[in-house]
Amino acid sequence: MSLDMTASQPQARLASARDYVELMKPRIMMLVVFTALAGLVAAVGVTGQGINPVLASVAVLAVALGSGAAGAINMWYDSDIDAVMVRTSTRPIPSGAVPRSEALAMGMIMSALSVLLMWIASNVLAAALLALSIVYYGWFYTMVLKRRTAQNIVIGGAAGAFPPVIGWAAVTGSAPLDAWILFAIIFFWTPPHFWALSLVAHKEYEKAGVPMLPVTSGAKSTRTHILLYTIALTPIGLAPLATGLGGWLYAGVGGLLSASFLYFAVKVYRSGAGDADAGDAERKLAMSMFAFSILYLFGLFAALIAEHGFGLYFPLGGA
Repeated sequence: MSLDMTASQPQARLASARDYVELMKPRIMMLVVFTALAGLVAAVGVTGQGINPVLASVAVLAVALGSGAAGAINMWYDSDIDAVMVRTSTRPIPSGAVPRSEALAMGMIMSALSVLLMWIASNVLAAALLALSIVYYGWFYTMVLKRRTAQNIVIGGAAGAFPPVIGWAAVTGSAPLDAWILFAIIFFWTPPHFWALSLVAHKEYEKAGVPMLPVTSGAKSTRTHILLYTIALTPIGLAPLATGLGGWLYAGVGGLLSASFLYFAVKVYRSGAGDADAGDAERKLAMSMFAFSILYLFGLFAALIAEHGFGLYFPLGGA
């Protein structure tokens, strides 16, 4: 699907360094890098395997470059719908700052560089997982799923769930159960996180022809899905306690954040957020859940970094 943009071609303007940074979706990149770092630090703490600090830094840099590469490819392909939606119309391509061809070239070069750096700094498995995550987001989610199915966020959420597995693999050359638990946390977190935002922005997606869940199934169904996924996420978010990956600090932080996230999901479910007659209070509630969801994920992974990186790990069993 593509939109006819012939009537509203952007006026070209001089690009700044900030425009090229924006192509890489820096906010998403920061979360990706943070979760990859958490996987790396947790792997060191759990396995006792060390990693050279310089090589660890290069591996994290490779993840950042890979995330930025996928973001640039996404902006290249989605420039037509970005121009239609108000919240994305000022992005570098629809605003006329960066030509589409430059964004694509930047994304492809950064993709190759990031995978090569990861291979040099760590191992083949970490490099392969990084390459898979770039392809998954840049091609499978962006070009295959996003404009074709309301399950785009559900299936495509795997792209953002790979970083902690990549971080773990960079240390050990393997991807054990604990790494995939971290993957599952992000995978099940993504739908309620993004659907909370889509309850507010559903008219924009409808105008752009993107079949987000509120557009295809309505606000009530979306609120139900948010609640169900949050309920499913609750035990998954606490699963590190069952394997010993998380200790007392994680238990406290995870328990509080999980209860709070579930509270938001129930409040949104009972509200009229996303309905045609929804007021400012409902909109603020949905955006509050969206904002809190970021704090939720940050808090869980920060607890793991604190436990395994700063000596604050105390096992629940007391051993």
